[in-house]
Order: sequence, then C-alpha cells, then structure tokens
Amino acid sequence: MIIDFHIHLSRPEHELPSVMDWTRSNFKGDFDEFIEQKLTPQGIRQYLQANDIDWAVGLAEVSPITTGVADNEYVGKFCTEANRITDPASGPSGRLLPFASINPFIINDLAAELERLVKEFDFRGIKVYPTYQHHYVNDPRMYPLYAKAQELGVPMLVHTGSSVFKGARIKYGDPLLLDDVAVDFPELNILMAHSGRPFWYEQAFWMARRHPNVYMEISGLPAKNLLEYFPRLEELADKVVYGSDWPGNPDLKRNPNAICAFPISEKAKQAILYDNAARILKL
Repeated sequence: MIIDFHIHLSRPEHELPSVMDWTRSNFKGDFDEFIEQKLTPQGIRQYLQANDIDWAVGLAEVSPITTGVADNEYVGKFCTEANRITDPASGPSGRLLPFASINPFIINDLAAELERLVKEFDFRGIKVYPTYQHHYVNDPRMYPLYAKAQELGVPMLVHTGSSVFKGARIKYGDPLLLDDVAVDFPELNILMAHSGRPFWYEQAFWMARRHPNVYMEISGLPAKNLLEYFPRLEELADKVVYGSDWPGNPDLKRNPNAICAFPISEKAKQAILYDNAARILKL
C-alpha cells in the first residue's frame, strides 16, 4: 500500500516560463506530450494505478512571483472529477486528495478561505509555500490559517529547504521556523516537505523527534540516499511520510522500490509508504 503525499497538478499553462524552461530541460522526452497524456482526470487515475499508488495528495499552488498559479478551484474540481472515475479492472486505487494553497499577499481572511475550500471542494489539507510566497512560516499573520486548519482537523504540508526556481528566497525554508508553530498549535499535524534539503536535514530530523505533531516528508529526495541523510531513519519511521514531487520525479516506482530495499524492518517501510500518511489523512 502506497500513499504519495506530494504530486503537483499544475499544467504548463499554469507555470511561469522560467519554471517550464527548467522542467523541460531536465525531462527525458517531450514533457508537454507527457503532461497532455497523464495530467487529465482520467490520465492521472490510470497513471497512479499503473504505479501502485493507492492515494495521492494533489497540490494547488498560488505563487505568482516565483512559479505560477494552479488555483484552488482548478485543483478541487480536478480531484473531484478524477475520483468519480470508476474502472472495474483496476479498482478504487489512484484517488486524489486536494490540498489548498492560500497566499497571504492575495487573500485577506485566510481562515475563511480555508473553511470555504473544505466545504465546497472537500480539501483535505493545506500546503504552505514560504520560500515561494516570501514570508516566514511563523509570521503571526499566518496564525489564523493554522488555527482554522487545527480546528478543522486538516494537516499542513510546508515547503522546507531549497528551491531551484528563480525568485525563491531560501531563508524562509529553515525547518526550525516551524518550532513556534508546532508549540502554538499542538493539534495541527505539520509535514516538512523535502525535510530541509539540502542544508537542514539535521534540523528536520530534530524537529520530528522534538514535536509529536511534526513529520518529515521526503519528496524531492533520492530515496537511495535517505539512509545517508538520516542514518537513524528506522528509529523515526513512524514520523516519516513518502512523497514523489511528481512530475519533477516522473518515475513513481523508483523511490518506493528503493525504500522497500532498505535494510530496515517491513513495519518501518510500510509506515513510511502508507501507514503514517493514512493516519494523518484519516483514511
């Protein structure tokens, strides 16, 4: 059983030209043709099923100054349509859970917007993009959003660490900035996307050990190197969540296969690939 906690649903028309230039240059083959085939409600369900993904978190992204805008309405409707597709041959796997992006420079009432999205589109969580939206994650103006997420019982995924995209400000990506948030919102489950890569692996590991409500999410990291980055990974296996960062990583089997080959217990592998995410997402 596999849950992918990190796939992007933005299409080329949603992204800034600089992002698409980088993406196309790092993709083997015709990226636009690949996306046309895979990134439709029918295409993504079939693609996830073909790669043994039972559930995937589909991310909205509202970062117009650094990457682009795949807005919440688009992502909410996309996930709803994809989940309505039934295929008796492959069963109910490959379903999508939408996560909202709420930019504090665009939306004034962050809490009301999250509540609206949860009610109208069944959003199951939020993703916060500090390095792309240019704010500290512990900025008090973000607190109404966190308070509403805690009240609604939905988790928060936060970009931590670096970014290759033009205009990203890496100073906002330090996982230690989440210490305030974890203390002030103890019932809010917080996942550190990319686990602080590449500067702050130790800080991310410490945060996950320190706070019961903080998790390491390992998208964007080559799984074959995880035991190098986190030698005590098995010790903290109940606080680690798998994600792919698709389509940045188009091979959805490579990292799960690498994790399955680790010299750690089967229980730890299943926790990383499925159990922890299922608990957080209340599946």
